[in-house]
Amino acid sequence: MRSFDDILAIAAERKGSEAALFDGMTPPKTADELANVSDKDWLARMARGIFQAGISWKVVDAKWPGIEEAFWGFDTGRVALMSDEEFDSLVTDTRVIRSGPKIAAIRDNAAWINEVAREHGSFGRKVGDWPADDFIGLLDWMQTNGSRLGGGTGSYLLRFSGKESFVLSKDVVARLIAEGVIDKPPTSKKARAAVQAAFNTWADQSGRSLTEISRVLAQSIDA
Repeated sequence: MRSFDDILAIAAERKGSEAALFDGMTPPKTADELANVSDKDWLARMARGIFQAGISWKVVDAKWPGIEEAFWGFDTGRVALMSDEEFDSLVTDTRVIRSGPKIAAIRDNAAWINEVAREHGSFGRKVGDWPADDFIGLLDWMQTNGSRLGGGTGSYLLRFSGKESFVLSKDVVARLIAEGVIDKPPTSKKARAAVQAAFNTWADQSGRSLTEISRVLAQSIDA
């Protein structure tokens, strides 16, 4: 496995300069900043990711004002207490993506967010305090306890919310394979642990966040 500086040099050569690699990049939020993200915003982001899975993001964007209205502004208490009649109504509501399993997942995630918030003060507090050197553990927690938050959905939710993170995109996986960290997309517990260990090593070498490292890895691969 090459050092982070070596991979950074490869990426900088591809993009023209080191500065170009990070142009326009928003730094990760602090734990306290994440703690202050409202629970309804977390549910809204989960809902967007769930609805976008398998369909055009443009379709979800176009419907989003109606979706937000149909789900009571993503008030977690209100959504969690959705009645069977309200659920059946949403499944036929043209304002939303009419998928029963996805609507059920949003309802279930509202209840989960409320449970986590009761224990930790807010859902964002739990996420914010989760250590970066166990980011894979955070993804596993979300997949195990949340609904339909596995795969890329959980990773992109955390990235767009500002959590220090890596996204196992096609290009990031390609660089990890090139460095001998894994030999195929990481699905096993052992492979995912190896990915986390590699990111931790590069973070120790560079002092950079997982978010920055992830971007460098992605941009070090020829399209």
